[in-house]
Amino acid sequence: MTELILQPNLPDPDAAYAMLVAAHEGRDERESHALNARLVLILANHLGDPDLLAQAIAAATE
Repeated sequence: MTELILQPNLPDPDAAYAMLVAAHEGRDERESHALNARLVLILANHLGDPDLLAQAIAAATE
């Protein structure tokens, strides 16, 4: 089974954060929530592994 990577793994985490913030600029709360939901579903699909998704959900809810 593949383990979820929880330690820093982005080459430029500040740039990644800036991209996320920029994606929300000009959106109201409802639109931001919808964007986040779409992003989660896209990334879950990219994972393609229900066990990894379960690990991610568990990590996010701790």
